[in-house]
Amino acid sequence: MLRVRFCILAAVCAGRPARGQDPVGLRARIEARIAQAPARAVGVYYSDLSRGDSLLVGAHTRFHAASTMKVPVMIQLYRDRDAGRLSLDDSIPVTNVFRSIVDSSTYELTKADDSDSTLYLRVGGKATIRELVELMETVSSNLATNLLIGRVGAPRANATAHALGADSILVLRGVEDGKAYRAGLNNTTTARDLGMLLAAIAEGRAASPAACQEMLGILARQHFNEGIPAGLPVGTRVYHKTGWIGGVVYHDAAIVERPGGRRYVLVVLTGGIQKDEDAYRLASDLSRLVYDSVAK
Repeated sequence: MLRVRFCILAAVCAGRPARGQDPVGLRARIEARIAQAPARAVGVYYSDLSRGDSLLVGAHTRFHAASTMKVPVMIQLYRDRDAGRLSLDDSIPVTNVFRSIVDSSTYELTKADDSDSTLYLRVGGKATIRELVELMETVSSNLATNLLIGRVGAPRANATAHALGADSILVLRGVEDGKAYRAGLNNTTTARDLGMLLAAIAEGRAASPAACQEMLGILARQHFNEGIPAGLPVGTRVYHKTGWIGGVVYHDAAIVERPGGRRYVLVVLTGGIQKDEDAYRLASDLSRLVYDSVAK
């Protein structure tokens, strides 16, 4: 088993008074579970949106963002809709050829490298922004993501994320830009960054309140539920986005809603876990620990 390197920091999210920074000894239990994980690094961010309790465990550790970078892209699209820059019913030509940020050379996405194959059947046609956002978030379509980044621009999504408090997230490019990956030009994030973005959506601050409700609806329709949701009682409402690169990272970033409407944000980022099942189990176990602690 690899030694897990992580730092532990109990802190309060800016602007929220805390009743307890380490609810019911949660930090010790999270630390013990992470110590058992065959991971290179783990980052955890927890924040109770009602009481203000929060806990950060390696939450400033930087990871390849994988598909979690699709959250700030979605936020930017809805802010642009709010500002009248676009309509979700606008259509975008569907192409699977894109340009590298390194030298503008072209690269091609294929369904073999994507978690969704349906959009490739529409290459040469058009799709609405509404359809593409749904595919980007719920089935993590890389093709939809690249088309939407082309519409809003990665620098603008990055700037908006920073303005919302995710001040170290880095949204540089679309997906499967091999030249950029080899040059180390990757989308990166921390658990805290994603936690700040999800809190902004949950609290109606990421865009207009109506837009935030629409984004929550999309996140609630997530198809990949092996991580945080798997550690929760059946029927618990979860609004979340996963990210995965086999053997490199597995992430799950969620808003969890308990019976009665009380919500908290939980983000689990992992690096270097070779078996998918081990990564899923770690995220679900941490999710259960947090849920049980919040219930006390």
